[in-house]
Amino acid sequence: MQANFSALSPLRFLERSTAVFPDRTAIEHGSRRYTYAEFGAEAQRVAKALKARIQPGDRVAFLAPNVPELLIAHFAVPLAGGVLVALNTRLAPHEVKYILEHSEAALLFADTELLTTVDDVAHLGGPAAEVPVVVVPDTEVPGAHEAAAAVVRAGVHTGHGAAEGVGERELYADFLAGAADAAFLPWGVDDEQVPITLNYTSGTTGKPKGVLYSHRGAYLNALGESHHQGFDGATRYLWTLPMFHCNGWCTPWAVTAAAGTHVCLRAVRADAVWAALDDGVTHLCGAPTVCSIIADADQAHALTVPGRTPLKITTAGAPPSPTIIRRLADLGVTVVHVYGLTEVYGPYTICEYQHAWDSLSPDERAAKLSRQGVGMVQAETARVVDLDMRDVPADGETLGEIVLRGNNVMLGYYKDSDATERVFAGGWFHTGDLGVMHPDGYIQLKDRAKDIVISGGENISTIEVEQAIVSHPDVLDAAVIGMPDERWGERPVAFVVRSRASELTAEVLSEHVRGLIAGFKVPREIHFTAELPKTSTGKTLKHELRALAAAEGAR
Repeated sequence: MQANFSALSPLRFLERSTAVFPDRTAIEHGSRRYTYAEFGAEAQRVAKALKARIQPGDRVAFLAPNVPELLIAHFAVPLAGGVLVALNTRLAPHEVKYILEHSEAALLFADTELLTTVDDVAHLGGPAAEVPVVVVPDTEVPGAHEAAAAVVRAGVHTGHGAAEGVGERELYADFLAGAADAAFLPWGVDDEQVPITLNYTSGTTGKPKGVLYSHRGAYLNALGESHHQGFDGATRYLWTLPMFHCNGWCTPWAVTAAAGTHVCLRAVRADAVWAALDDGVTHLCGAPTVCSIIADADQAHALTVPGRTPLKITTAGAPPSPTIIRRLADLGVTVVHVYGLTEVYGPYTICEYQHAWDSLSPDERAAKLSRQGVGMVQAETARVVDLDMRDVPADGETLGEIVLRGNNVMLGYYKDSDATERVFAGGWFHTGDLGVMHPDGYIQLKDRAKDIVISGGENISTIEVEQAIVSHPDVLDAAVIGMPDERWGERPVAFVVRSRASELTAEVLSEHVRGLIAGFKVPREIHFTAELPKTSTGKTLKHELRALAAAEGAR
């Protein structure tokens, strides 16, 4: 032990808030309340139960909405020496199966709302079906406990009967039984560079990649989030951003560091969000779709009332439309735009507002605010470089690749050293995003080298969607592009070439695709065409398809 060094870990944040603010409300979820003392005690209890079941470094998967149990797991799993794998609740069963097997998960915690997915994974067979499942009922959902108990008794509850080789299933309460007698676990780690979480990308170049976060990176990124979002003890943070997405941009740890209040939210619905806003929520994060839900809601009203802390929304992905930004401003809401990736713990840059922009016209100001900005306080300065890793001119026009480095860049891809080496070429993380550098040092994203569509904050691989479409026997060729969408930021649009005699409809094709990939990736707009525009080497000219889609939308 050194007097001038201690390993950084976000576990310290809960230790401190538990000791300093034991009676302050830490978590709200419907009628459920946890003080910071209770939050810390529950994290200890879950960690003790886990420690008896896992080995150091084991991966522990969690499939749940934004409920207290997942928030607690962000502390309990690493406290037990494990690595948390928060699963995207919108994934199809075969996608969940892949992640469970690739991560070699030792345990899977599953909310009762998502047990159908778990059962479907079990019926797919393989190692994923044998992962022990801890069923987590939410007392705020009527009948959840009874349903969970029935699942444990039956093994698999979809009516197919128990699948052979299915792992054991037990109730959350039974899993925790007896943990109180175990020894207290110290809030910390010996090595700050060990993994704390494993997050999976959306499979933008094929199979999803596992991104490893360290205790050090999570600690520093959480402090950066707390600084830029202005968290303090009076913060009431609404969980509209999924905790499975980059660990909620490290916000489980950031709000806890500030000893603010986590307001959990099972589903992002206008009525539930506005009820929380009227109850004094001060901060939230999310994709542009969350901004749209708030602005477009029937319940929308001005939040500029005496004594109320102004609402601050931090959004990422495609920037919100100027219309949405203006409408939120009219409600008294401040919107801050950030940019990042799973590989950099979520947000890395922020569009810092300059008071000089006050004198600009609304359109000019919106153009400034739509940029991805500058490195956050915990990050390094982002660069835009050419193929030789030289900085492009800061003229706002010359395209280059955005590259990043610093404490909040991932440790690497899990079980994929080749991909890690490629993405870290030249000592920088290569985002694959193309952008420009403006004279004032603000970067702006211009295109995505891998044709990623960001819809509702989710990354969608056009390659993956195209492969699902062309798997239909009546489809000869397909191309998927991203088009702007006021609500979702972007949406996938498909152009499809059918076989000559085919009478395949968009509805039938959509149903086919929906059986292969997650529902949010399925294009709601499908155009059938005789051929796709291509270069002489056979590459699809997607810029022509974007122009065609824009023209179709204007009719």
